[in-house]
Amino acid sequence: MEQEILYVSTDNLLSDVRMIIDSARTKAYAAVNVALVERNWLLGKRIAEEELQGEERAAYGASVIKKLSKELTEEYGKGFEETSLYWFVRFYKGFPEIFDTVCKKSVLRLSWSHFRTLLQVEDSSARTWYMQEAISQTWSVRTLQRNISSQYYYRLLQSQRKDLVEKEMLEITAPMQDTDKYEFVKNPVVAEFLGLAQNTDFTESCLEGAIITHLQKFMMELGKGYAFVARQQHIHTEKQDYYIDLVFYNYILKAFVLIDCKTSKVTHQDVGQMDMYIRMYDELKRTEHDNPTIGIILCADTDDDIARYSIMHGNDQLFASKYKLYLPTNEELRAEIETQKQLFYLQQKKGE
Repeated sequence: MEQEILYVSTDNLLSDVRMIIDSARTKAYAAVNVALVERNWLLGKRIAEEELQGEERAAYGASVIKKLSKELTEEYGKGFEETSLYWFVRFYKGFPEIFDTVCKKSVLRLSWSHFRTLLQVEDSSARTWYMQEAISQTWSVRTLQRNISSQYYYRLLQSQRKDLVEKEMLEITAPMQDTDKYEFVKNPVVAEFLGLAQNTDFTESCLEGAIITHLQKFMMELGKGYAFVARQQHIHTEKQDYYIDLVFYNYILKAFVLIDCKTSKVTHQDVGQMDMYIRMYDELKRTEHDNPTIGIILCADTDDDIARYSIMHGNDQLFASKYKLYLPTNEELRAEIETQKQLFYLQQKKGE
């Protein structure tokens, strides 16, 4: 049965309006989710069928996906990279019967991110169990990922006190359940699915968006060899999706420059995440002619450190001798962010 938009009239106008808006968003999320999951499964099925026609299946399948990715990207834009098409095939092969069963409606309560997470599990029995639990217990993607990573299924099987194992899991994952249920508004993957131009207002807070917009222009106007690559670049891993605020390539340094902006103080986790971005870029994007990738973490809370450069260990000398000549200084970045913060707050005040 299709979900209805809730409407209850009370004495509180704001509360009633919020209920209608939230209910409509939930309905929209459910509809988009069903279509996205079905599309990806059907694409995977059709590509898998095409692969079987080739005599040398591995080579033929790779050529099919490469050609198809190129054609789809030219026609539809982002969302059809070769890696994405391989994921669709894995999805179909991992769940070949989910759309042919009576549990189809319950299965479609899971998002595409849920299914991508489930595909990490090689054991088909465990994968099916995790899927059923995610549905019945309404696990968020983060909860599902945590339970898979901690071998929750196997620990339950071996435990003499399953109630204690489950109690511990519920306590640990409780904060992970409080996730953004309107991910479809914020996630560029869904924007790509709907054929919408990516709106960065969907993916950043207002302050972050204002700062990043002007930083993009600021970096390009430095006159030190910067070429713009991407904004809110979507990076897939086996376990999670990440979005890098700004990516540049400096053709003088011959290196990628990654920028991540935080509205709160920079934490050790932020530094660790930037280090991960750098490793990923060095592995996936950097060629033999490029220098190591550079990361810049910006903090909009300028009472604390405003910028921290992140480079992989062993590249300190390269950073000191060459990189610093073409990177903005802390003072330049501090001044630019402070300027944009003041402009942002003035604009907000003017609009009140």
